Amino acid sequence: MASETDPLGQLSAAGVAVWLDDLSRERLRTGNLSDLMRDRHVVGITTNPTIFQKAISGDAAYEAQLHDLSTRGVDVGEALRLITTSDVRWGCDVMRPAYDASNTVDGRVSIEVDPRISEDAAKTAAEARSLWWMVDRPNLFIKIPATLASLPAISQALAEGISVNVTLIFSLDRYAMVIDAFFDGLERARAAGLDLAPIGSVASFFVSRVDTEIDKRLDKIGTAEATALKGQAAVANARLAYRLYEEMFASPRWASLAASGANVQRPLWASTGVKDPAYEDTMYVADLVADHTVNTMPEPTMQAVHDHGVIERDTIRGHYAQAQGVLDKLAAVGVDYDDVVLTLEREGVEKFEASWVDLIATISKSLDQKAGS
Repeated sequence: MASETDPLGQLSAAGVAVWLDDLSRERLRTGNLSDLMRDRHVVGITTNPTIFQKAISGDAAYEAQLHDLSTRGVDVGEALRLITTSDVRWGCDVMRPAYDASNTVDGRVSIEVDPRISEDAAKTAAEARSLWWMVDRPNLFIKIPATLASLPAISQALAEGISVNVTLIFSLDRYAMVIDAFFDGLERARAAGLDLAPIGSVASFFVSRVDTEIDKRLDKIGTAEATALKGQAAVANARLAYRLYEEMFASPRWASLAASGANVQRPLWASTGVKDPAYEDTMYVADLVADHTVNTMPEPTMQAVHDHGVIERDTIRGHYAQAQGVLDKLAAVGVDYDDVVLTLEREGVEKFEASWVDLIATISKSLDQKAGS
């Protein structure tokens, strides 16, 4: 039983898997990741292009590999993948005990497909296969964005036995499509005779960005009714996503897959760092507690929860009517939910594309410097 002085332990005991939203070679080399597994109950890792760009930029831990890649004359695209898959493979090895202890559910490390190809399902599926082969670890997740164009790639990857972290989910309608794509992929995997048990998936529902965008719109509206709704949309949206998860995973379609050995696609709360200092810095963790979920946190958020988080056993069920009421009130004051989520998806892809370009530039500059030295 988790101690009251160990909020992250309480979170784990409530059925929320604690994942770290960060990875770097320095973290791996120093044993920091192993320390977080032991001291902070970390059982998974998520990465994205922004995380890798920050990790590689100016970090001496990458110098030797960059020197060798430059000496070999490797192009920047191949260098990017060799560097990032090396870190992820190492991370998978560190996380392997959590994978084994959870019977393949946790201990997962995510790596993202090139966000610039998110509108091409065939290319996305091909890159998913390539990354799966390059990392060559059973506890890997391939991150594929939940754009309409990428949904077939999600099903295709799962159908081939590739575990998938579906990322950049903002809307409830799109989340329903993601679950359907998950069911479809597993049904095809079963038809192909694959073992469903090790085929894992999470659905990454983004949280804080919803408040950031909606709060901005509420400020423009400027009425007392609008102002009173600030800081409520993100948690309400995520709680309704969990209601949808409960509904769709109570279906006969899922029961058939579960009988064949499949594990659920857990909702994962992403973007859980609080952007507005006026809000409690643990709100996107403490207000989203329910079993069969994952919360991936940047380390400052994880430390905040460890320091002063107050964790209750379940802060999602029992709040569905209230959550729906928040969305209804937002519509009444003039916030267009559909426009909000489409804007967030577009901006999310654009931000990851920009980080990918920055990552290429960082590696290219390093390779050129090594070639001239």
